[in-house]
Amino acid sequence: MKRLLLIVLLLSPILSFAQNVRGRISDAENRQPLAGVLVSNADGQEVRSDKEGLFSLNCSAEIRISHPDFITQSVEIDDCNQFYEIALLASNEELPMVEVSAPRKASYQESQAVQNLDPRELQMGKGLFMDEAINTHVPGVNMWRRTVSGGQQFNIRGYGNGVGFRGASNNFNTQGTKVYLNGIPLTDAEGLTVLDDIDFASISAVNIQKGPAGSKYGFAIAGAINLSILPAKEGESYVQQSATIGDFGLQRYTTTIARGTKNGSWLLNYGHQKADGYMEHTASRKDFVNLVGSFRISAKQRVETYFGYSDSYDERGGELTIAQFEAGDNTGNARYIKNNAHSKVERLRFGLSNHYQFNSHWNNQTTVFGSGASSTSSSAGGWNDEQPINFGLRSDFGSSFKLAEDYLLSGHTGIEIQFQRNHALSHSMIEDSLYPSRYNIVGPLRSNQFVRNQNQVYFSQWELQMPHDWSFEAGISLSSLSIDLENRMYQNGNDLDPRYQIDYKNYWSPHIALRKSFAKKWSLFASYNRSYKTPLSGNIIIGATGELNTDLVPESGSQIEIGAQGNLLKGRLNFQIAAFSTQFRNKMTSIAVPLDSVTTAYTYLINAGGQDNQGLEASVRYEIIGSKNHIFKHVQPWANVTANDFVYRDFYYEGVPRGASQAVTEEYDGQAVAGVSPLSYNAGIDIQGSAGWYTKLSLRHQGAMNITSDGANKTEAFDVLNLKAGYKIALAAGFNLHVFAGLNNMLSSRYYYMVFVNQLADAYLPAPDRINSYGGIELRYNF
Repeated sequence: MKRLLLIVLLLSPILSFAQNVRGRISDAENRQPLAGVLVSNADGQEVRSDKEGLFSLNCSAEIRISHPDFITQSVEIDDCNQFYEIALLASNEELPMVEVSAPRKASYQESQAVQNLDPRELQMGKGLFMDEAINTHVPGVNMWRRTVSGGQQFNIRGYGNGVGFRGASNNFNTQGTKVYLNGIPLTDAEGLTVLDDIDFASISAVNIQKGPAGSKYGFAIAGAINLSILPAKEGESYVQQSATIGDFGLQRYTTTIARGTKNGSWLLNYGHQKADGYMEHTASRKDFVNLVGSFRISAKQRVETYFGYSDSYDERGGELTIAQFEAGDNTGNARYIKNNAHSKVERLRFGLSNHYQFNSHWNNQTTVFGSGASSTSSSAGGWNDEQPINFGLRSDFGSSFKLAEDYLLSGHTGIEIQFQRNHALSHSMIEDSLYPSRYNIVGPLRSNQFVRNQNQVYFSQWELQMPHDWSFEAGISLSSLSIDLENRMYQNGNDLDPRYQIDYKNYWSPHIALRKSFAKKWSLFASYNRSYKTPLSGNIIIGATGELNTDLVPESGSQIEIGAQGNLLKGRLNFQIAAFSTQFRNKMTSIAVPLDSVTTAYTYLINAGGQDNQGLEASVRYEIIGSKNHIFKHVQPWANVTANDFVYRDFYYEGVPRGASQAVTEEYDGQAVAGVSPLSYNAGIDIQGSAGWYTKLSLRHQGAMNITSDGANKTEAFDVLNLKAGYKIALAAGFNLHVFAGLNNMLSSRYYYMVFVNQLADAYLPAPDRINSYGGIELRYNF
């Protein structure tokens, strides 16, 4: 990888030709392209956008956008390789602003299925729970949660998480997906992502890459998700107070102050959120502080900062049995409640990014980051304490060279390295002898481990743009993980080493893709990606014996994908369709060692079998009306569908059934993958009136799915109908008011937030099975 970077550096003087920044300009009110807009750069070059709103001129640190009927704006150019979507507001609007989505590409320039969510989609419901937006707007992706606002997990194209009950799924936390916030990894150095402490109400944008994403992110077998909290826009300065209340004791209060100038912008908010929960023992309390900033140091340099603090506490009521769920009995799991089951996370997180434009060919973005947390959790199984510290950096060199007429080579090369130190304690829980009617208390220590991890990724990905709008992409990464575990409960004389160390080194993750664009509006693409998921530190130790499980290897995932995406009918029709075939191999499964005819002594993991996942995803959004001079500014219906055929291959579980005297092997080969619906779809309509009112209606259909890998137990399909309406108005003296209200589950469907796969009899985490409401208000003062 170092040789590749050196070769590119040596060739750069030979390849150095003028580089252009490209983009499209549209009317922010109706999203129609704007022709004749004057675009100028720092060198004095001027061009005008064409009839499709497209422009191209020599790249510089800043461009200026001006038109007599629209507000003149300056736009910082962070990355000359990217396509800029710029939306302008008319000069007679009350709230002047420019919306710039960068460095995001236009949809037709993507060479694989990538989903972007903007504030309009993120505010589909209450705006507090991201699963409401993900499950409605992103085909192929499910986001589950265990409680009102805790235990969130991503399932991307049938890849659940790690290994859990009966060896086929893990019901705790996200594994296999790399998640970032403002460029900072939320996924720790070992590959585990905890999302309890993330303030989803403050997220401004979401970018999701579906399927193996190793060429950019290393061990990302399921995909990658980038979350963003954005500072104020240039010329935007305000103070805002918002409040949302709803059924089941829901309350959210957010105070925000933000200021944006030509040379810098920042945003500071504080959020307090609480709820009583829908089922017994599911109360939630959270406090968040977010501070983000972007500051121009010079014409070539910009610095971005992020600081976050969170204090999160979520009670866990446990899972309902199938009988409880079907009977509408939400009393919860007595074992969880007796142990005062909960998840508490207090965390500090920071990131500092430096963006530097060396010249028209080279730029760099380097981010240093760190986080420290103190967390406790309890469940039916016991009590856990952890104190993880993560820190590292990601450095990305962007480059672009014009090789010849109509040939442009651009790419990204860099490194991400992350370290983790974590002290983890595990306790049993016992009855309080003084107060037996109260919650159980922390009992004897069962495990005391100190873990050191180091994860590093070297990556390089390039795109060659060719004549006739053809494009070829190729990339590769080299990833390694080191796990060093110290058993601090070691006792002399047991013939076991108190320290365990294992390395997963030099795993290559390639990416290739071919794309053909048509009229710079839509494209066809085909791609291949491969990535891995390594075992966790807890997987490589046989807890009951202390022995090292040396035979485990990382799971692998390879995906072939073809599709089409883009915009048609003058930008009114946006669509994406993708078909994929993914093979997961070396899937981990568990082997049970019997103690007697009733009890399993312990389990350990092996690699056995895989999954063959084939699927089709499609989404469409159409702007029927888009005019600020009409009673309706926007009338936009939308729909998406996910069809899956996911099956196990040579997959088995070896356990001891109750009452048996020896282990029995259960074969799952050919069975449908548990936890994934073969068919799901969503549809809705967004309507916005010229007088400031709006309404959003959505219908979610989740198909039936297996919840045990043998296919013997299934959920029932459900439909959820939600409605939201609001009104925005500019008041006098710089004040703006936004009020809204909504109804969820208008069909009173019996449905779930999550299902625990392969964990009978306990399975369901229910959602409210009756219509419930919420409302809110935002008051902003612009100064």
